[in-house]
Amino acid sequence: MFNVSDSAYDNFMGRYSMRLAPLFAEFAGIEPGQRVLDVGAGTGALATELARRGARVAAVDPSPGFVAALERRLPGIETLAAPAEELPWDDETFDAALAQLVVTFMRDAPAGIREMHRVVRAGGAVALCMWDRTGMEMLAAISRTQVALQSKAETTEARTLYRSREEIEGLFAEDAFADVETELLEVEAEYAGFDEFWGALADGAGPAGSWVKSLGEDQQEAARSEVERQIGSPSGAFTLHGRAWATRATRV
Repeated sequence: MFNVSDSAYDNFMGRYSMRLAPLFAEFAGIEPGQRVLDVGAGTGALATELARRGARVAAVDPSPGFVAALERRLPGIETLAAPAEELPWDDETFDAALAQLVVTFMRDAPAGIREMHRVVRAGGAVALCMWDRTGMEMLAAISRTQVALQSKAETTEARTLYRSREEIEGLFAEDAFADVETELLEVEAEYAGFDEFWGALADGAGPAGSWVKSLGEDQQEAARSEVERQIGSPSGAFTLHGRAWATRATRV
């Protein structure tokens, strides 16, 4: 579901993630000169913001295509291909480790958080953010569409984890963390019309796009009609909001 071009991902999710990154970096308390790791960096929305803030940035992602995009876009940062559960750095290498919109897609999220904890120095920050299950209007509309069409697709957004405050905070319940704080971050994205929205979705990025790609021609037409209804049948330009839970903690 992430074996897509960087432009397809940017068109689908980048319009949200690029606006979320400054809010998340601010929430995480990132300052100039800090060495910061971006876990699951994707096409670089957060890494770009961290570099803009004067941090010394390293980025890691398991997708070779996204790593190649990071190397093109941000040649001045350290970029490696690896999953969150196997970070290729020594203990206490970073001042902070952040994961934006990725914890849901980790193979083993608790293991990924333990790795983020391991590579951050004592007193450093570990921070996550993930879209709220209903507060991310685009994904919520797609989930309602799947329910309306009685879809049994394994990629449905409603079945993913770590999309609530309680689920995300639960990853920081161990004694290894202190000073746990959570905040709801909100951004918005504009579309010129429904055709632009559907085109971004049909490119196949993420669970939602993968679901659309899996449908036959008639099923795609039914999905298109239903998701258009779910977002209010816009006749022209429209805006959707995305709300994400962000949690940060101090490494003990």
